[in-house]
Amino acid sequence: MGSLSDRRVMVEAAEVLKELGVAYEMDIVSAHRTPLKMVEYAQTARNRGLKVIIAGAGGAAHLPGMVASLTTLPVIGVPVKSSNSIDGWDSVLSILQMPGGVPVATVALDGAKNAGILAAQVVGAFDEQVAANLARYKEQLKEKVEESSRNLHQNQ
Repeated sequence: MGSLSDRRVMVEAAEVLKELGVAYEMDIVSAHRTPLKMVEYAQTARNRGLKVIIAGAGGAAHLPGMVASLTTLPVIGVPVKSSNSIDGWDSVLSILQMPGGVPVATVALDGAKNAGILAAQVVGAFDEQVAANLARYKEQLKEKVEESSRNLHQNQ
């Protein structure tokens, strides 16, 4: 994440990764305030065993794109509505509008939970245990909707 204030959003990715049995690391790496740390983080990610990077940032939100330019790992960008944001649109567009050759998968504004699920799906493409955990997770989602539907009809 680009700053500690992003943690309120990015913790949702960590929580769902933990639930799905995917190991993760979390750090503060700013594209603007700690650019050398960002370069080192991105360039050493694969050697540290990372399979995918989730990068969340608000405002100008250069972190996901800059990280993507420095690694061959998939990068998922989470636009964060921050205190200096223009209703989050600056963050969304900064992450979404990447130039050809430097893709960043982009989730919804403050959508860290979906970023975590997407990262788990990337890992699950090659890890059967994570794939099984995802299948259970999605089955639970279905069951919650079905239960809500039953409750709705019982209360009518």
